[in-house]
Amino acid sequence: MTTEVPQTRESHHWAVGAHLSALVALFGIPSLLGPLAVLLLRRGDPYVEAQAKEALNFNISFLIYGLVAAVSVLLLVGFIALPLVIVTWFVLVIVAAAAASRGEDYEYPFTIRFIN
Repeated sequence: MTTEVPQTRESHHWAVGAHLSALVALFGIPSLLGPLAVLLLRRGDPYVEAQAKEALNFNISFLIYGLVAAVSVLLLVGFIALPLVIVTWFVLVIVAAAAASRGEDYEYPFTIRFIN
């Protein structure tokens, strides 16, 4: 994902916000609402839009992974899978925010591309 438009500090801040806004999940709010809000608010900025879509795709993917892991608790596999999904989600959100603060185009691993 290459952005050819010059980026401003404001773009970097919004891109960081797109990634970190997923942490609202720690308060019981669905993690995809934050990146979706940034995407809708900053549609005119190509860098922010690309990073918000990336964060949104990642959070949708990890919501699915988390639901599958939660259901798999019934099979006892989820007791390992669910914490692994949660820790991986948290670490990757922080890594993506750090990359966005440097103006890098970050692509999350393990992400299903729902929104292009």
